Amino acid sequence: MSCTKNKAAATIMGISFPKNTMRDCSAIIEQAIEQDKQELFHVITGNPEIVMASQKDEQLRTIIQQAGLVTADGIGVVMVSRLRRQRLPERVTGCDLLLELLAAGNRNRWSVYLLGADEETNRGAAEAILKMYPHIRVAGRHHGYFKPEEDGRIVQEIATAQPDILAVALGAPNAERWIHKYRSQLHAKVAMGVGGTLDVIAGTVPRAPMIWRRMNLEWLYRLIHQPSRWRRQLMLPRFAVRALLHRERENIT
Repeated sequence: MSCTKNKAAATIMGISFPKNTMRDCSAIIEQAIEQDKQELFHVITGNPEIVMASQKDEQLRTIIQQAGLVTADGIGVVMVSRLRRQRLPERVTGCDLLLELLAAGNRNRWSVYLLGADEETNRGAAEAILKMYPHIRVAGRHHGYFKPEEDGRIVQEIATAQPDILAVALGAPNAERWIHKYRSQLHAKVAMGVGGTLDVIAGTVPRAPMIWRRMNLEWLYRLIHQPSRWRRQLMLPRFAVRALLHRERENIT
């Protein structure tokens, strides 16, 4: 059950986004970790790609519905909410949220397991985390290039590690599906898909400078540095048009 059930929310294409700031989200997740419940707390960073995919994928909509927390990952989601006069306060990206949680984890001596990206990036991210956050314990890690028949071994490895935070970089919505499929077996306290965040932490992909982020142009900065993303970026105007024209029937809570 979501910790944000009674929180005012914006509804975009049937997906409910609680009106949380980054500080709110961090506090909610910290509470979930400190409560030490048996049930995994699934965090979904809801970007336009996930929202669009959920329109034709009932299973994905159910996964979002059952998540402990959904954040507004992307300026597109925030802008649509404001044009629809539902006004989300700010974007809460997977990258920023994971960095916020790592800082909190450093204070609280949490553990983290890193799943995803290629081996070099995964290892580099683990090393960078240990350097930047010396009080965090990297409970384990595994690259993202594994076959479905290897799932059982990896799930068991995570379950044995029992991390406070499981960061899954398998791409959206694959990460969300993977977490949901094994949520009862992972024995992690919190799990979230983190997109390309491990690449940023490892330094293999540059993060947009703060001025670009403040201007909500991080997507443009990434496109300039990764031109191969142009096909994915074409989805953004389609999302905006569909979201603005969409007639909401009922909120997902």
